[in-house]
Amino acid sequence: MMVDAKNYADAMDQFHIRIANVCELDSPEIASALDAVCKVLRVAKIDMRCYDAISLAKRKNGRCILLYNGAKPDESAVFIKRESTDRGNVVIYSFYKTDDGMEWEEEELDKIKVLQTCLFAYNARVRLAQIADQFTFHDTQLGMYNLNFFMKHAGMLLAEGVVEQYGVCYFNLKHFSVVNQRFGRDKGTRIMVEYIEQLEELLEDTELVCRIGGDNFIVLFRKEKLDLIIRHMKGLEIDTEDEGESAFVSAVSGYYMADKTVHYPSDLMDRANVAMNVAKNSKTTDRVFYDDALLALSNERKQIETLFPDAIRNEEFKVYYQPKVFMKDYKLKGAEALCRWYHEGEVVAPDKFIPVLEQSKDICDLDFYMLDHVCADIRRWLDEGRRVVKVSVNLSRCHLGNSHLLQNILDTIDRYNVPHEYIEIELTETTTDVSFNDLKDMVNGLREHGISTSVDDFGVGYSSFNLIREIPWNVIKIDKSFLHDEGDELSGKNRAMLKYVIAIAQEMGMVTICEGVETIEQIRLLKEYGCFMAQGFYFDRPMPREQFEEKL
Repeated sequence: MMVDAKNYADAMDQFHIRIANVCELDSPEIASALDAVCKVLRVAKIDMRCYDAISLAKRKNGRCILLYNGAKPDESAVFIKRESTDRGNVVIYSFYKTDDGMEWEEEELDKIKVLQTCLFAYNARVRLAQIADQFTFHDTQLGMYNLNFFMKHAGMLLAEGVVEQYGVCYFNLKHFSVVNQRFGRDKGTRIMVEYIEQLEELLEDTELVCRIGGDNFIVLFRKEKLDLIIRHMKGLEIDTEDEGESAFVSAVSGYYMADKTVHYPSDLMDRANVAMNVAKNSKTTDRVFYDDALLALSNERKQIETLFPDAIRNEEFKVYYQPKVFMKDYKLKGAEALCRWYHEGEVVAPDKFIPVLEQSKDICDLDFYMLDHVCADIRRWLDEGRRVVKVSVNLSRCHLGNSHLLQNILDTIDRYNVPHEYIEIELTETTTDVSFNDLKDMVNGLREHGISTSVDDFGVGYSSFNLIREIPWNVIKIDKSFLHDEGDELSGKNRAMLKYVIAIAQEMGMVTICEGVETIEQIRLLKEYGCFMAQGFYFDRPMPREQFEEKL
């Protein structure tokens, strides 16, 4: 039976046109596109099976996809199989002949083979698109959607005009590095997955949770689910599969309930992220909702980021010095260098700009600006014959991971020919594994070069005792929270903790200094417990360089 060449060519042309935009192997559109070609070639139906070629034993698990079915229910069709290999997979197409009593001729079989080749090419294209989709829109470590997919899905909701029915929660798992340290990274990942899977059980088709990176996630949910989401963020006990052990997982979260001001998918994430960062820096709540006040805060943050380059170039940042006092003779024994920003005749409060600069990493430039100016001051004091005391300079944890940090510090100090004994580097404790190792290396390196180090805000974090057990600090700076309670009297718990932190640090050969000292009662308590270095408003507030020079 001769194949009608024109009908065949037209049918193939239409097939290619219609299948070009089909993105799913089991799409009903494929069967419709195949209809004309199959009638010309007397094909009753086609099915496709994909097998794992690496292990033929797995072939029975191959999936069958019916691409076309033009056969009548009572037909006993004959078929041919054509097999193609796509690297790790075998794809078998079975072509069933119409029951018209005539066998396929050689010309028909050749054209069926061409059709099979086209189908295989289409199959490979779809699989490649799926792989690209997997890398583009999925987090490969946890097997879940990523930020790209969130943007895509939010964009669809925005285009459909339904985004105002949804809320967004940007959340960060609290102290998850502690879970990793306790159970190991592999088990920690399983615990994280379990927490996210239980969150996904609360969601429906148009809702989703995506991983932003690390232990940061974002969930898009219908507004009526808000209470369920909040309850989940408060925390769950997750079974660790170790007998009698579980991990409590909770989150710091920021919320934004979408409204008519949403114009781009990024608006949802950015506003929820602003709220989450406020919650993360809060000492009173783990949950913050985005509102007009946060909008103003966000605008203020953008303004600070914009002003910073010119401000540092114009030296708007000034070094203030707060004295450290030795309480046996009440003499000046040191100072901490603190930053003050004067912009257009006004002082920008440190709690306004420091957190912003830490998030943008501009804090690293400011830290070295401060170190440079402190070294210049010390050099001048030495040249003028003044009495000089050790000055501590803060370095943000944002520096950790910079392989040149130690050398940069040494270069700055040595550029002014400042004896190393006059500089102390204050570093904030950290709980992440990588940063902890970087911190340890940094302290060891500074110590080898005769530069003193202190751990700032000791007792606020969650790995404090590992911090002093494994890292050879010179000074432990006890956080002022140990000296302050809501009432007038210091609680017995705080007293006990203060006493034993001082004792442990001194037993390990470290000097202790307490910051935030404001009353004579606090001084008496510190001296009773053996801490004789203090810093706080009782003695002096931070002061400009000229005023501090008078004290020197």
